[in-house]
Amino acid sequence: MEAQDIKALLDGFYSTFNFGQRVLNDPIEFPRRYTLRQDIEAAGLAAACLAYGKVSLFKPVIERILSKMGASPADFLHQFDVARHAGLFSGISYRFNKEADITAFIYILHRAAVTYGSIKDAFMAGFNGSIYEALGKFSTYMLSVDTTAVYGGNVKPAGLCQLFPSPFKGGACKRFNMFLRWMVRDADIDLGIWPEIPKSSLVIPLDTHISRISRCIGLTKRKGNGWKTAVEITEALKLMDPEDPLKYDFALCHHGISGGCRAVRDEHTCKTCAIFAG
Repeated sequence: MEAQDIKALLDGFYSTFNFGQRVLNDPIEFPRRYTLRQDIEAAGLAAACLAYGKVSLFKPVIERILSKMGASPADFLHQFDVARHAGLFSGISYRFNKEADITAFIYILHRAAVTYGSIKDAFMAGFNGSIYEALGKFSTYMLSVDTTAVYGGNVKPAGLCQLFPSPFKGGACKRFNMFLRWMVRDADIDLGIWPEIPKSSLVIPLDTHISRISRCIGLTKRKGNGWKTAVEITEALKLMDPEDPLKYDFALCHHGISGGCRAVRDEHTCKTCAIFAG
């Protein structure tokens, strides 16, 4: 399929997609509850990092964590004290992330907010135009924070490291890239509160849904789901929209989540697919 044909399909699908209907099935619901920038980014990062697995399973966990952080997640992070507040997260765990890992996660966000002033400032300290470099430095910094206050020793268990992936290790960093899309894009459902980062520099949040659909319509031939595949898909999408390649991400991802794409490229199956029907 030629690039212009793919663009016609994606533009048609994008123009008819019901964004509002799908918001409640997406973790972006959480940062959209807030109005102040620092609250949006604090809630957004907490929500994005825990948004893996089934929506029905991770949403209640995020809900509990944010409820403990009160009306202003940013204020909570600045005021967080392990001795006083660790008990707030007692009993909260999720899959790979044990109770202590959740507390350590909040503690690390606290240290970043106090050290830099905000989550945004912590990220921007490593941004020089490259999302790859910025995410790698951001993750490295977060995992450099001494966790003795939480674990009794400066350790980094797997359940904590899993919350701070790094592109330097080849991973697609889906949740970090999703968080950046929320913060940077200023259209559809995204929040657009970090205008200093060009939309064109973003990398697609690559998950199984995006990878399958991308292979199906010809955005990539790679079989792996790592950083290189995410970049290749993003570069292909730049041919459709050089300034805002991630405009298609939410719609394509939720098309996969809803079961609308069976990831089987044949004439009979594709006739019933909303992408081709658009």
